[in-house]
Amino acid sequence: MISRPVTHIISHTDLDGVTAAAVAWHAHYPEGRPIKVTLAGYGEVDDLMVESVQEGYRVVVLDLFCQRQKTVDFIDGAFKEGDEPILFDHHKSTMERYGNRPWLVIDTSACAAKVYYRWAMGHLPQEKARRIAQLADIVEIANDRDLWLGERAESRLWQALISLTDPWSVLLRLISTPDGALSEGEKEAALAFVRDQEERFSRAMEKVRRFRNDLVLVGPDMLKFGDVSDFCGLVLDRTPDPPKLVAVANKKATGEWAVSLRSRDGLAGELVGILRDGKKVRGGGHGDAAALYFPPHYSTDQIGETLLSGLKAVVERGRSMGVTLGDMLSLLERGEGK
Repeated sequence: MISRPVTHIISHTDLDGVTAAAVAWHAHYPEGRPIKVTLAGYGEVDDLMVESVQEGYRVVVLDLFCQRQKTVDFIDGAFKEGDEPILFDHHKSTMERYGNRPWLVIDTSACAAKVYYRWAMGHLPQEKARRIAQLADIVEIANDRDLWLGERAESRLWQALISLTDPWSVLLRLISTPDGALSEGEKEAALAFVRDQEERFSRAMEKVRRFRNDLVLVGPDMLKFGDVSDFCGLVLDRTPDPPKLVAVANKKATGEWAVSLRSRDGLAGELVGILRDGKKVRGGGHGDAAALYFPPHYSTDQIGETLLSGLKAVVERGRSMGVTLGDMLSLLERGEGK
């Protein structure tokens, strides 16, 4: 698979993905091979993987997984026995569908950064293991944040730094200073952001759309990037009569809808498994934190009705396994899914 002396690290944009990318950067540098880093979302990972493999790059994909079956088939064909794994993930949906792939390392008990960190510490030369050991603390902080363990208070502040600056800024920080301890300036800025965030949460709570006890839908432009996990945690854990699912819909620069889903008891992951078709609607994630991507022509009403139909299908799944996205969209077009 390797024919060009470039390592391409492809990772997600949240704290887990950024931390995983930092671990991979320290694991592969310096070794004389140029490193390319791309922080991306689910809608971009397929093309990035295919193009990189075709270019002959060494590929390391973290906290993301293919959204199209043809990408999985392509990697199956390109992967050679004896090659290092190229994808490191922790999402339940990935485990259930592709857990037996030799090019995939997956563990649902830890965040992706910790999955890669463990693998690297056990498989890379001692010199590289010593280098990435500097990131042990931030890996645990990312793990606390991604699994909602609530054991490291600074995990929210680190995520706030990503929202306040951007994922690239935090990645550069972890490359230059691989230390999980926040500086006084970083801590002060993150705390100020969290205070502002709480005010945004109060305003958003006044405008959300609630569909009985099933769904709370947050429309576009109510929350900033990075607000989603904390806001959804507030709704699910700190409000009376919490809904089964919270969805936050925002439009990307491409016009596509990115709908973040949060739940308890694995509902978000189940919903993605039912609604994702790999063509019009893509998505991924794990049990209680997942995302769906809808075409630009969808309205927020259509998104809400599709989610409600999906929730109904999840509830009825034990009685009927034949419900498909096409069935539900047909019902919606006829006005029967309301």
